[in-house]
Amino acid sequence: MIPDWLERTEMLIGAEGLKKLQSARVLVVGLGGVGAFAAEMICRAGVGSMTIVDGDKIHPSNRNRQLIALKSTEGSFKADLAGSRLSDINPDLKITIIREYIREDRIITVLDEGFDYVVDAIDTLTPKAFLIWHSLQRKYPVVSSMGSGGKFDPIKINITDISETTNCYLARILRKKLHGMGVREGFTAVWSPETTDKTKILPVSGEKNKASVVGTISYMPAAFGIACASVVIRDLAETGK
Repeated sequence: MIPDWLERTEMLIGAEGLKKLQSARVLVVGLGGVGAFAAEMICRAGVGSMTIVDGDKIHPSNRNRQLIALKSTEGSFKADLAGSRLSDINPDLKITIIREYIREDRIITVLDEGFDYVVDAIDTLTPKAFLIWHSLQRKYPVVSSMGSGGKFDPIKINITDISETTNCYLARILRKKLHGMGVREGFTAVWSPETTDKTKILPVSGEKNKASVVGTISYMPAAFGIACASVVIRDLAETGK
């Protein structure tokens, strides 16, 4: 029987589409501005099993754009906060919470659990490339978020193969990294060609996993995350839209 809270989803995608979502396993890595929104939209669509990964804690600077960042949640682990929120949305959700930064061998261990879709919302280049590469080796579908920082116009967001990305710094360095690993295409990227004002990017020191920060507006990471979720949901439900 379909739970009451999923009735409107079933009306749109049909009983068979909803069953496909309920039987799917999705991995979301990175629970910041993009990843937390992606994870929540995937959960609200009725996906039955999720693994969420992030080793970071909420910082005051997160509050301008991150779903789970509140004054009251500062200092708490993002993975724990997101996990509690997703379980409150769907108490039947089978959820695995991994509260750590995953790299190299750990990425392999996590992926070996088996997934129907992988959402990459990692900001740091090397673990991002490793997650994508190892996912593709296992033939997992992947949707990867490029840079939402420094962007203003959500209408300019594109959803294409990674090989079609242009005028996005993160996409460019990711393509270069993956080319060296033998990957030139074969996974979905969410990106924007909107030009970023370089004066809005500042170098930082002493920040874990960050060499610079870029100005960000409230709605753009959310829009990127929702676009990522739409890819996962439409593909898994096989809506053809």
